[in-house]
Amino acid sequence: MPRVVRKLRNWTARILDLPQDVVLNLPRITMIGGIQMTVENHRGVLHFSPESLRLAMEKGELEITGNELVIRNIGAEEVFVEGTITGVKLSAGSKKNP
Repeated sequence: MPRVVRKLRNWTARILDLPQDVVLNLPRITMIGGIQMTVENHRGVLHFSPESLRLAMEKGELEITGNELVIRNIGAEEVFVEGTITGVKLSAGSKKNP
């Protein structure tokens, strides 16, 4: 995203009091204890197993590690995961296609 466009979106979000995750396509991660997680604004599932879930993000990827992970709900831009979550890693970088 060009720098001018990013600045314009930041300014618009601030003036209109909009959440920056919505305006800038940033991931929104909500975790309840170590047993439930909702990830919004993902770009697809790269890998899933009971021990690991990797999601493509606008810039980079998100890796969730744990035990007995289960995807309870998945939508175009939202994933709801349950299990014993032991780690979350957000890696910046170029977008990787599934």
